[in-house]
Amino acid sequence: MLKKGFLFFVSCFLFQAISSQTNVQDTIYLMNGQVVGEKVIDTLLGAVTIINPKKPSKKIHYEWDQLYMVRFANGDKRYYYTQDTTISNWFTREEMWMYMKGENDARRGFKARGSLIGAGIAGIIGGMSGTFWGPIAPYGYMALSGIPKVRIRHNTISNPAYVESDAYILGYERVARQRRKIKSVIGGTVGLAIGYGIYALFHSSYPENIDVGFNK
Repeated sequence: MLKKGFLFFVSCFLFQAISSQTNVQDTIYLMNGQVVGEKVIDTLLGAVTIINPKKPSKKIHYEWDQLYMVRFANGDKRYYYTQDTTISNWFTREEMWMYMKGENDARRGFKARGSLIGAGIAGIIGGMSGTFWGPIAPYGYMALSGIPKVRIRHNTISNPAYVESDAYILGYERVARQRRKIKSVIGGTVGLAIGYGIYALFHSSYPENIDVGFNK
């Protein structure tokens, strides 16, 4: 009886081990900094192909210029990025890796709340004027939001040593400035709607000596 139990246990263990091996995923590192964990089913014809996890009946094709590297489940690596100034690949392979790390950390950690609030306030002020020129305030704020220096907070960095790399900082700043603009558009649009709503409800109560509508 003990022998049968032991054999059953070993069989279950081996089955689980084999199953886990067949389900091990490959890792695809994209040039935009995103990482995809799926089984690669084809690497021919200038693309890496996987099954769409949301629609198993369809496939996703990543062209080689979209790829930095693929790390296969068996540990092998295949690099698709190479330094080539003729196609604007200015970074070395190591520098591009750090650049992508900066992009990823900014996506996870940079919230751009200041841009959201600042553009929202500008939108409210612009909307409260009740004029055609009201949107200039929030969208002007958005246009200028990429100018201030990006502060990289330590709690958003996956590895403190990364900030020693100029490529990492450039990647972080690119995504951070992009996120500032997105949050400025959201905050400014919401603020503008609120501002116009306030104007519609209360403009008759505005002080007479203030011509917010620029009317003659």
